[in-house]
Amino acid sequence: MKELKAGDQEIAEKIYLIRGHKIMLDKDLAEMYGVETKRLIEQVNRNTLRFPPEFMFRLTNEEFDVLRSQFATSKRGGRRYAPYVFTEHGILMLSSVLNSKQAITMSIKIIEVFVKFREMLISHKDLLLKFEQLEKLVIHHDDDIQSIFQALKQLIQQKNEPREPIGFKLNG
Repeated sequence: MKELKAGDQEIAEKIYLIRGHKIMLDKDLAEMYGVETKRLIEQVNRNTLRFPPEFMFRLTNEEFDVLRSQFATSKRGGRRYAPYVFTEHGILMLSSVLNSKQAITMSIKIIEVFVKFREMLISHKDLLLKFEQLEKLVIHHDDDIQSIFQALKQLIQQKNEPREPIGFKLNG
């Protein structure tokens, strides 16, 4: 399984789970693509047929408030409207409407991170299946073993949300 590199980790930290979809905010994508958020949305509005609801949608105010609380920004200043968010397919489509070298390069990097997430998820499912097989073998044994398997299952089934890195950062 591939591990996330430093640059990939920065992208991964900007991926959120909303409505069961892994998404990225319009402002984060605009920053990565080297354009203003307003310009990104203008291009999307000029190409609406390329962005069906499963590619891009606008957050509700409630969803935006929850998301805003995750990255601790105030309601003062900043945006007046809830952001647009893009799924993996919407991100691919963005590179075609923005059509800059930076947008294409960044879209490829972002999609690679989404692929790594899927690989990690598949790896976790494989582990869960192996644990279930082991559990069947020892089902008639000690209750302590059963509680260990239950704890391991809970750990594996936890949602993999990007976490704050642990350790020191060197400024240089």
